[in-house]
Amino acid sequence: MKTKFELELADVKRIAAAAEAEALKNQWAVTIAIVDDGGHLLWLQRLDGAPAISSHIAPAKAHTAALGRRESKVYEDVINGGRTSFLSAPAVAGMLEGGVPILKDGQSLGAVGVSGVKSSEDAQIARAGIAAIGL
Repeated sequence: MKTKFELELADVKRIAAAAEAEALKNQWAVTIAIVDDGGHLLWLQRLDGAPAISSHIAPAKAHTAALGRRESKVYEDVINGGRTSFLSAPAVAGMLEGGVPILKDGQSLGAVGVSGVKSSEDAQIARAGIAAIGL
């Protein structure tokens, strides 16, 4: 039997605080979503000035990254590369850069999804959050 790592509330709070700090440092109004390994929402934080739609996009990016165990940008690149049939993949809606998986020893613990600024900046915020727990 294997041991399975999982995010605890303290981890989620550290990730959220670091992601928020990165966004505020750069004056970026975003929504930050954190999900578990099944893509279930654990945290949603919409910073002042973030577009309303970002509260739907950030969790979708996180969900995609958690289930796929890879950054959501991978799927965006596949589609932009011409494989538009991937748009029909079931249960995958956030196929835009900005979803970053939280991985430990090859296992998905969940993911962080961010939306509200340039996609590369969304991903930067997500990575800053994950770095706060040493991953």
